[in-house]
This record gives sequence, structure tokens and C-alpha cells, in this order.
Amino acid sequence: MPHTTPSPGPEDSDTPSALIDAAFSAQAAASQSLRSSTCRDRKKKLVRLRDVLLRHRTALLDAFHKDLRKHPVEVDLTEMLPVVDELSHAISNLRKWMKPTSVWPTLTTLGTRAKVIMQPRGRCLIIGPWNYPINTLLGPLVSALAAGNTVILKPSEMTPHVNDVVASIVRAAFDASEVALIRGGAKTAQHLLSLPFDHVFFTGSPSVGKVVMKAAASGLTSVTLELGGKSPVIVDETADAKQAASLILWGKLTNTGQSCVAPDHVFVHRSIHDEFAQACADVVKARFGPHDKQMAANPDLGRMINQRHAERVGALIDDAVSRGATVTVGGTHDSLSRYVAPTVLTNVPDAARINEEEIFGPVLPIRLFDSLDEVIRQINGKPKPLALYVWTKRKAVVRRIERETASGGMGVNLCMQQYVHGGLPFGGVNNSGLGNAHGHYGFKAFSHERAVLASGAFLAVKSFFPPFTARTAMMAKSLVRLVARL
Repeated sequence: MPHTTPSPGPEDSDTPSALIDAAFSAQAAASQSLRSSTCRDRKKKLVRLRDVLLRHRTALLDAFHKDLRKHPVEVDLTEMLPVVDELSHAISNLRKWMKPTSVWPTLTTLGTRAKVIMQPRGRCLIIGPWNYPINTLLGPLVSALAAGNTVILKPSEMTPHVNDVVASIVRAAFDASEVALIRGGAKTAQHLLSLPFDHVFFTGSPSVGKVVMKAAASGLTSVTLELGGKSPVIVDETADAKQAASLILWGKLTNTGQSCVAPDHVFVHRSIHDEFAQACADVVKARFGPHDKQMAANPDLGRMINQRHAERVGALIDDAVSRGATVTVGGTHDSLSRYVAPTVLTNVPDAARINEEEIFGPVLPIRLFDSLDEVIRQINGKPKPLALYVWTKRKAVVRRIERETASGGMGVNLCMQQYVHGGLPFGGVNNSGLGNAHGHYGFKAFSHERAVLASGAFLAVKSFFPPFTARTAMMAKSLVRLVARL
């Protein structure tokens, strides 16, 4: 595959409102019938999606290069692998997930039989972002299909070449009455959000997430919001500086820093600050080249999604430098070619914009600290992030950070990998998200947990029907006291 710098290409145009309404209406009947779908029915769909996705791998590799200049290895590891793993996990565990759960009666419901059944929510909308246009669109689709729903997919308009392939995958794998793909920009998204979906799953920025939640509130539609934020990293004095730099830079520069769980900025203890900063510079040069010219030509380094985003990240670098920050490595950028060099900044002043805005690019600011108290105070003074990472050899430090901070997820001596653990819930908290995804948690996000209570041969509540007598009053009082002791 040639590694020339591609032009951004046209963005998707909006879909006419009438076609959107028709697609939504076409799924009404199917969403009702799918309530009776069996585990076997759903598994067939998941297997078909897996097979069609794998058949389109070559086309996807080409499309990712056109939209993001993303290396094939990175496409396989960050786009294909998570979705295939999600599919395999769901196929293997679906029967267990769908099985009703029996619940023992409580003292106040003696004589009943209780269970919880998992019902599909119905017609669902999945809105995906541009940074991982397969992973974040088809991953939730797996959960929605496993739970027995119909789905309308709305990919980002910024990845038109990838969207072409996804549209082919959807057409080959599904009837539009069950899964349909609607392309377009903000106008299309606004119209979709005006429709009475039963569940909306959105991945994107906190600012747009608030718009989605507000729109969903008008119809009391349930939502899952996978958002972002400035995910901090703590490297204390016991950490191995070189190992920490190696892993942190891997997480920061994957997908050119355009990852919601990427390390955003690093707090480094003063005693190892210089060693860590130098290790970061060494890692960047070893992986992408010792000089900017080699970095820019390196096929392993992707590009920003468009000129506007490249300008924004470049402006963050320039602002920090103008305020006194030091460029340890990188620092250059060219918005016309959507290029931002892998950059490490030290001595970043508090007033720099890069300390306030989510970077979402290949720039790592390093900040000094002397006391863990001050780091925890600074983290807690900001909105709760999607991820928090710590490098330390002390279990007490890990326990303290677990106890005294809040984030969607946390990584200890690693980063990013919590996203691909199918047994863990993935989601944010407050500003970084609402609800969870992946594996069983994703299945539950697209399911309604319906409580079913049935009468047995003896129903204790009959003892408390009116008319109330002195005996009834004594029994009620005794029951309250008995339950209070439990």
C-alpha cells in the first residue's frame, strides 16, 4: 500500500429527512418480532457480521489509509481486533446472558416466585465518532444485536472512505428492517435524535454528549454516553522512567493521539522528571525518526482527521511555547498536510491552553510534582476523566488513588488496555460518560431488565387485607420489627 499523504476527501452529505423517517418506520415491526428471537437467531447474525467484516478487511485497510493515513497494523490492532473479540465474546456467552435469573423471595414477598428477564429495548440509534470509525460503531452494534434490537447506525461524516466500506458491510450482512446505516452531518444527527428511539448509544465529545442527552430527554429515551476528557497520568518516584515512557508514548501516539482514553498529560515526580523527559524524547526518535523530516515521512505515523483539527492542536503547542514551555522533541506542525509531529513539552505553565483543553493529538505535556497530595487535589479539581493512569511500585499509592480520585477506568503501570478487556465495564462518569459498554455490560446497556413476580400456592399478603383488626395491626407491627432486625 502506498504511503503518500492523502487529501482529506469530501465529507458525507446529509440524508433527506424523508429517507431517515422511512428507515426508522421500517424497523418498527422487526423490533416487536425480535422480542421473541432466540439465542440461535441472534448468534447467526453475529457470525454473519463477523464473516462479512473479515471479508472486507482489505477494503477497510485502504479506506483507513485514505481517511487517517493509518498503518494496516494499527487498523488490525485498534479497529478489527476489538470488534472481532467483542463478537467472539458475545457468541460464546450469549446463552448465559439471555437466561432468566431466578430471585429468592424476601420476607415481605413470601409465597411468590421471582425472576429477571432480559428484554430488547427495541429500536436503537448508535452514533459513532471519526477517530475509531469501526471499533466505536460496530462494537456497540454487536451488543445491540446480542440483546435483540434493531439498529440505525450513524457514522461520522469525517471518514467517508471508511463509511463506504461500512455501508457495504451492513448491506451484505443485514436487511434494512433490522440494521440500517444513515450517513450525514449535524443536520442528519439532529433529525435522528428527534425520533422516538428506545435507546441511544453515543460516542463523542462531552459537549455533543450534552446535546444528545437533552434531545433524548424530550422522549425519555435511555442513553449510553461514551465521552472523553483530560485523562491524567501519575508517574511517582518509584516508577521505572524508561518503561513508563515507553508505554505512555505508545498510548499517547496510537491513532496519532486521537483516542478518548489516551494519556492526556503526565504528572512526574521531580526526582525522576529529567530522566523521564529524556526517555520520552528517546522513545519518539527511536520509533519515528531522529528529526522532523524523518518523522513526517514515517509510514507508521498517521495524520489528524482534517485541517481544522491539525490547526487546533498546532495552536495548543504554539500557545504553550509562547508562554514558556520547552519542546523536548517534536513541536512542528503543518495543517495543510494534517501533520503534527510527536511532541513532548516540559515546563508547561499553568496558564497554557493545553492544560485546559482535551488535546486529542500527539502532544504530551509533562508537569512536575513534589507531593501526591497536590496531584490528587488538581485531578479532583477537574471534571472526572474517562481514564486515569498511575505508574508506581507502591501498592499503597495505588490504593490511595483508587480511594481518593474518580474516573471511568484506571490503569496501573499500563494504559489504554482496559478498553479491550471484555470482562470489564467500559464507560465514563459524569462529564466523561454515562453507562457502560463491552461484553455483558454492553448487552445489559441494550437490554431492559424486566422484573417478573408470580404468585405461589400461598400468598402472605392476603393476611393483611382490610378490614384491619387488632390482630392485623399486631402482625404488621411484628413484621416491621422482624425485618428491622435482619
